[in-house]
Amino acid sequence: MKSGTRDEAEGKLHQAKGKIKEIAGKVSMDPDLEAAGKGENVDGKIQKKIGQVKKLVGN
Repeated sequence: MKSGTRDEAEGKLHQAKGKIKEIAGKVSMDPDLEAAGKGENVDGKIQKKIGQVKKLVGN
């Protein structure tokens, strides 16, 4: 798998995991888990965008 495609896929995975953690944190009233989920979601968005840029550049 090319680097850009792999980054996009991993970014989507991190976004999904982050969203699940965020929701679990809200339901269980655990602000630390909710914050960790938000952070992972943002990291996933960034990684996905990096993958898209690599595809455009050709790496």
